[in-house]
Amino acid sequence: MKRRHPQKSNRSSIFNSLVNPSSARVLNQVSCSESSSSSRRFSSSAAVDGIPLSAGSPSQPPHDIANSANGHTGSPAAAELQSRPASRDQSTQTEPSPQEPDQNTLPPNDKSLDPEGGCLCGQTLPNESRAKLVRVPGLEDEEEDDEDQDDEGGEQEKELSLTSSMEESVQSDLVRGLQREDSHDGSCSSEEPSSSSASLSSSTQNLSSRSGPLSTIQEGEKTLVRRNSEKLSNADRQRKRLDKKAASSANLLTRSPSLENRAKELISNAGSPGSRRGTYSQGQSIKMFIRGRPITMYVPSNIQNYDDLKMELPLERLELDWVYGYRGRDGRANLYFLPTGEAVYFIACVIVLYHIKDSTQRHYRKHTDCVRSLALHPDKVRVASGQMAGVDKDGKPLQSCVHIWDSNTLVTLQQIGLGTFQRGVGSLAFSSADSGGFLCVIDDSTEHMLSVWDCAKETKVAEIKSTNEAVFAVEFNPSDSNNIITCGKSHVYFWTLSGGQFTKKQGIFGKYKKPKFIQCFAFGLTGDVLTGDSEGNILTWGKSAADVKTLGKGAKETYQIMRQTRAHEGSVFTLCTLQDGALLSGGGKDRKIIRWSADLAPERECEIPEKFGTVRTIAAMDEEELLVGTTRNAILRGTFSDGFLAIVQGHVDEMWGLASHPSQSLFLTCGHDRQVCLWEAEEHRLSWSVSLEEYGLCADFCPNGSTVSVGLNTGRWVVLDLLTQEVISESVDGNEQLSVMRYSPDGNFLAVGSHDNFIYIYNVTEKGRRYTRFGKCNGHSSFITHLDWSKDGRYIMSNSGDYEILYWDIPGGCKLLRNRSESKDREWASFTCVLGFHVMGVWLEGSDGTDINALCRSHSERIVAVADDFCKVHLFQFPCPKLKAPSHKYDGHGSHVTNVCFTHNDSHLLSMGGKDTCILQWKVVGGNRWDSKDKLGSASSTSTSSLEPPAS
Repeated sequence: MKRRHPQKSNRSSIFNSLVNPSSARVLNQVSCSESSSSSRRFSSSAAVDGIPLSAGSPSQPPHDIANSANGHTGSPAAAELQSRPASRDQSTQTEPSPQEPDQNTLPPNDKSLDPEGGCLCGQTLPNESRAKLVRVPGLEDEEEDDEDQDDEGGEQEKELSLTSSMEESVQSDLVRGLQREDSHDGSCSSEEPSSSSASLSSSTQNLSSRSGPLSTIQEGEKTLVRRNSEKLSNADRQRKRLDKKAASSANLLTRSPSLENRAKELISNAGSPGSRRGTYSQGQSIKMFIRGRPITMYVPSNIQNYDDLKMELPLERLELDWVYGYRGRDGRANLYFLPTGEAVYFIACVIVLYHIKDSTQRHYRKHTDCVRSLALHPDKVRVASGQMAGVDKDGKPLQSCVHIWDSNTLVTLQQIGLGTFQRGVGSLAFSSADSGGFLCVIDDSTEHMLSVWDCAKETKVAEIKSTNEAVFAVEFNPSDSNNIITCGKSHVYFWTLSGGQFTKKQGIFGKYKKPKFIQCFAFGLTGDVLTGDSEGNILTWGKSAADVKTLGKGAKETYQIMRQTRAHEGSVFTLCTLQDGALLSGGGKDRKIIRWSADLAPERECEIPEKFGTVRTIAAMDEEELLVGTTRNAILRGTFSDGFLAIVQGHVDEMWGLASHPSQSLFLTCGHDRQVCLWEAEEHRLSWSVSLEEYGLCADFCPNGSTVSVGLNTGRWVVLDLLTQEVISESVDGNEQLSVMRYSPDGNFLAVGSHDNFIYIYNVTEKGRRYTRFGKCNGHSSFITHLDWSKDGRYIMSNSGDYEILYWDIPGGCKLLRNRSESKDREWASFTCVLGFHVMGVWLEGSDGTDINALCRSHSERIVAVADDFCKVHLFQFPCPKLKAPSHKYDGHGSHVTNVCFTHNDSHLLSMGGKDTCILQWKVVGGNRWDSKDKLGSASSTSTSSLEPPAS
């Protein structure tokens, strides 16, 4: 199941207007045409410092976007960009120059410009034209691929002369009149460019190695090198066109200060010819793509050679330690008591064997999707469990089946009916008369196919369509394995199996009101069938001669109601027969458990607390002590005389909010059931639970550990005292749901991320009990998804629904940091942002941006855990800045994993399912105490020839 986000902002039109297209075109036409290896460094069509220009084009496939981002500008989107007229955009402060006419329109097939030196092959460039050219490495134009070039020896003198002329021109005629302006997404970076002369000189020395497929032409004594063997045009005509281009480029640069500065940055950052994305040295950036959009990642200073970084599996691993929750809300016959003293039940993809007295758990984890049904063999050792049929992350179906396994060893003994059961296995039952030789299965298909299987041979004995109505339960007659009973919506059926064929008889209600649902049934000691229905009655069924008047001549015996017993208000959800012949019934609205004698006389009753819901199923531990599963996903233990206490509890609706205590083994959860729960991780139990008016989506503990803030779906957020569970503060920010709460490391600030695109900042005083509005971070164009504080408590890194990464100076007035590269070496107190250089490797190829719901770095900063949309928990090394990084993958959840969090000492990892309402607690094992931060820097420094030590 995929997490659904609100509609993401369509920003392609905004991106296209952030940069003057005509300016970009002319910059392309005067830039150097390098080989495919060096031209990939920077993109003219995909991004200018992180702002995509054509990624939003619906006609451009992802591989074309990637090519354009790497410098290949032959795509339709690039051609479209070149043809757009000049536009005025306030965000880049580009205005037409009143002194010079606009000469943006250039001949599309002009081949007269030498891509390296800016002059004609065999021609002399006029001085006035030389002074107006600026070489912009990486912004290549499609037309330059066909231009003629001189070989390196023949043009060296002219190139060096042009370089010095260009430097003097840029510094004297252009730079003085230009003002740096940064765009919202950092398109106009405020990094200081290095000397353009050094880059130009190094570029000219590599002409021959970067010129691509070349052919040579002999002209007198001079060898001319050119591309695509295109004929040279008239020299005077070429010179005239060159003068025109030179004037136009200077004109546009004067009008576009941000592009001129970007050009100087590109010159200063030009890398080695063989690098795909430039040299990964100080000040360099790389890009990743999500849904075709390029996202700029700035490489930290201690990374000397990005290409040589090795991504390895983390030494740490996860072992499932505890499962919180129980699937009682929509399950039936899903709780049994074993002779080992264990209760067996399921939630998500895990079957839990919980030892009642020792308070320990074992787990059967062989299922690949949510477990839906359970049956206990007559030997009280073997267990059958059936799962749903789902799909994997690639959309391929996961086949449903039944596992028969040993509850002592947790070894799978048989796998029944793989691929046979459509949609899943709804109900299961072992035969009793023949010591469990057969297994009856009803699937969740429209026809609810009823099948019987030989357990020893793992073969199907018979199969028949049951009914199009819902089926709730199936059982073999304990005295005859050829008789099977099913019940469900408006029916109870009595099946007879003979010679591999089924015959069916429907129970006749006769004079009694036909209930809407037959919820459950059980067998009395005399062989009678007892059913519980939605009217609150227990009906006793028996065989009788057919009523010829009603059914006609030749009618055989029928099953009719022999007795009706009023039992509960609302539905009778469960019936359980005890060894002495007594009967237990569990009610709906009245929440009562009633003990009946063998002749259905009420003997004792009790009522379970309202907060646990109604009775779903009952399992007898002995003649006195009972286990009760409830509709609010709790398992109770108790007796009629002493009452019942919960031994298993959980949420009953989708969960998103998860936070761990800063100094104790406590964690907090909240979800759509409006419950806020505090759990004790070491004791494996619920400490307390409070109910709110709205449902919670996010939470965080104050660093002193005395309070916790919970963000709700209405824009309201509350602060709870951990000891008293009282609301000590309450605020409202906007009217949309809140997605993240995060305290600064010193506890002086609280950041509240909202779906209204803002981050609200509060001053925190009185040890987390008083909150006053400090400011608001305004700059995201989509809803906030994740945020983190720097270790010094001054800065915030935030992600949004449209895959933005922004940085904020909080004490400086919640100011947006325009130059995102300034934050590349900043250390973060936590790392939960799913986008960033240090976690690039967690994304799978082809991800759509919502595939990862949450991640969390360990406090030791050695590993990072990831929650994805495909029911998996991943464990990566941290940092993992390279795509396709390896990870350990863990199953258990049956729905999208919404959140993950490490405990305060990294001893455990907590993961939270969405619809499966399951919390899994994983023990972190293995690993050692080396510092992963140092590993990344050392790995980079040892793989580079640079003499400079990596920055700390």
